[in-house]
Amino acid sequence: MGIDLTTELTALRDRLLSAEAEHADLISRVRERHRASARNLVHYVALRGTDLRPLQEALSDAGLSSLGRMEAGVLGHVDAVLAAARALDGDPAPAPEDDALTSAEGRAILARNAASLLGPARGDRDARIMVTMPSEAATDPELVARIAEAGMDLARVNCAHDDEQAWAAMIAAVRRCAGAGRPAPLVAMDLAGPKVRTGPIEPGPRVVKVKPARDPSGIVTEPSRVWLAAGPHDAVATADRPDGAVVVPLADPEGKTLAVLQRGDEIELTDARGAHRRLEVEQVDGEGVLVRAEKTVYWATGTALTTPHGPLEVGQLPPLEQSMRVHEGEEIVLTRSLEPVPAVDAPPYRIGLTLAQAFADAEVGDRVSLDDGRIGARITAVSDDEITLEVTQAGPRGAKLKAEKGVNFPDTHLAIPALTDEDLAHIPFAARHADMVNMSFVRSAEDVAQLIDALEAEDAPDVDITLKIETVEAFRQLPRMLLEAMRWRDVGVMIARGDLAVEAGFERMAELQEEILWLCEAAHVPAIWATQVLESLAKTGLPSRAEITDAAMAQRAEAAMLNKGPYIDRAVTVLGDILGRMHGHASKKRDMLRRLESWSL
Repeated sequence: MGIDLTTELTALRDRLLSAEAEHADLISRVRERHRASARNLVHYVALRGTDLRPLQEALSDAGLSSLGRMEAGVLGHVDAVLAAARALDGDPAPAPEDDALTSAEGRAILARNAASLLGPARGDRDARIMVTMPSEAATDPELVARIAEAGMDLARVNCAHDDEQAWAAMIAAVRRCAGAGRPAPLVAMDLAGPKVRTGPIEPGPRVVKVKPARDPSGIVTEPSRVWLAAGPHDAVATADRPDGAVVVPLADPEGKTLAVLQRGDEIELTDARGAHRRLEVEQVDGEGVLVRAEKTVYWATGTALTTPHGPLEVGQLPPLEQSMRVHEGEEIVLTRSLEPVPAVDAPPYRIGLTLAQAFADAEVGDRVSLDDGRIGARITAVSDDEITLEVTQAGPRGAKLKAEKGVNFPDTHLAIPALTDEDLAHIPFAARHADMVNMSFVRSAEDVAQLIDALEAEDAPDVDITLKIETVEAFRQLPRMLLEAMRWRDVGVMIARGDLAVEAGFERMAELQEEILWLCEAAHVPAIWATQVLESLAKTGLPSRAEITDAAMAQRAEAAMLNKGPYIDRAVTVLGDILGRMHGHASKKRDMLRRLESWSL
């Protein structure tokens, strides 16, 4: 028996209106300018609570427009399809609701909201480009100008790094980038949120290995080069030096011996392995000398150097970073103590955890991911001071367990606020300097309310809000969080695909980002496509084919975010070109509308 289109569509329409009545209190709390958007969001969540594929097929068979592409104006779209179905039956169309939003009207609201939150669109593309400011931006305004000239629309300042003095310098450089008929890029400040990381590992030896380049036959094609200079390692490392040279500091406070070395002088040493090595001075200037060697040298703190002009001694080198290689089936113990632990080569591997609340909230069987999912595990035991994990994923050759790496608890409800004391301390600065605040680790409507309260306390009504969706809990709570955020002037959503993929599983990431885009369109909330966009290009100057495809998909959002890297200005140019080309090909998409179980209100 076939589907009666009029009956099914009428029932669907009634379901939307019932949901609106049920959640009238939530809708009434939002700002008047967001009221239609809030209603449409409620309609969309109600509509997606059932499997519409049979109805979609029946509409197609009848030659009628489907329900695809109705996110921006749900009730108006359903009314239009219902009117067509009734016309097929020879019946008059139902009286439309006075405030039934059409898809075209909804898309216009979304465009208005995007312009207000993200700045004006460019002539060749609608999607804006957000760029994370590197630390160098605080002291290199020309770098900021180049990034802006390449096409940056928003500058992201990450509060997890640097300090207020550096942020102020970055923002001042951004504000000076207006020109060519365009305003300066907007400024978004990213609150760090709770930092859930592994604790410290005892440092390794203060040794640096420097080796020459060899061809496949083992013949040296390029000698190793080391830049010797007097002073602490941190100071020497930031000084100008020949490209490719490894920095080794010298304990020569007055620089007398260093000053009299000449090109061609020979230096001898016994390295950390006990190997005797001869080096030749290749270049001399007032700051240091460049030496070359045909063999591998293990430089160590305190190594004695013999020169024709007197002895020298290697100064304090930084310690090597230690790690522990773990394999599937082995045991990791997360401890409350944050004392540095020794790097061991057999289980159990013990390491600290920065989040004390986890020891109260975690339960046996919960999943845990470490270091962006490189290590997956399940909890086998919990006590007041320890969480014991069994490694379930570490790759065929194992994975390195390192210090200060992120830890995710996707199955655990952590009873911690999204805004830390440090975040709250940064809000006054953001209120004075930023156009937008990005809220990390947001998981509930209560978290959003806390941020709104903090901004109201600073009398900052013009500072907009972006919710970073980086946990499964945030994904599930997104409709309620959006309704809470609509109490504010402008709101956006950042799809933080890195952490979200770790929490949900990489195989689910494509599905989750699609659903977030649909929900944002229904709420007329601009979405920002973030994490690893053209990352290889920004870091190495060369993109991968997969990155280009991913960047093209970002055109379906209202903005795409690039992280920092030496080639970031080129990455901005390439991304702008990709987004411009895709602008003429696609806008959002049509979908089959199977039932979604992700959200409820």
